Amino acid sequence: MFLDAYHQTDGETVQISAAQGSRFAKEVAGDYNPIHDADSRRFCVPGDLLFALVLARYGLSARMDFEFRGMLGGGVPVHFPAAPGPAFDIADDAGKVYLHVERDGERAHDPARIEAFVRRYVSFSGRNFPHYLLPLMAEHGVMFNPDRPLVIYDSMGFTLESAAVAEPGMSLTGSGLDVQGKRAEARLAFGIDDGGRPIGEGAKKLIVSGLRPYEEAAMDAFVAEFEARITRR
Repeated sequence: MFLDAYHQTDGETVQISAAQGSRFAKEVAGDYNPIHDADSRRFCVPGDLLFALVLARYGLSARMDFEFRGMLGGGVPVHFPAAPGPAFDIADDAGKVYLHVERDGERAHDPARIEAFVRRYVSFSGRNFPHYLLPLMAEHGVMFNPDRPLVIYDSMGFTLESAAVAEPGMSLTGSGLDVQGKRAEARLAFGIDDGGRPIGEGAKKLIVSGLRPYEEAAMDAFVAEFEARITRR
């Protein structure tokens, strides 16, 4: 399985090092959020990696909802239930929940199709910044602190006509930003197709913290450095 390089498994226990989480973010998702840098003081495991591991272990359901309830640090063991029902949690030894999952409907387990779905979704999801967030922040006249950018994956869900997806595709269909003081909720709606035929829809929510008035020069400099990091990897 292509995820083997990005985690260790011991029965129902999964452990992800900071180096593994960082490599997944950059190599698979194309996500260069600084909180996924292995040496970041605020490092957290990419939510898309937990999403991918859930699908690899339990299959793709026609309806799935993912709620991220905590930032998982590198090397923290978490438990994937042996026989989960329609709703289940991914939690650590102390019972702290990092991901709550709900699922329903037809379920597919073909590894090749699941890998294709995971790769397409995380590639779409990893484009949060600058592709989706920058236009929203500029439109609303706000931005995060360029010295301490903090964009957190809050939740995601989707509904499919059928879980037997052969050639998945994802595309942004709508977006919005709800600004609440120094915090905002960004909502990204996306369509799902199979070989170009529409088969479903989904939505993702992000939390952007530390907001301040938009400064074009400061954001241009941040974007330039952000893009330089990609070319340096």
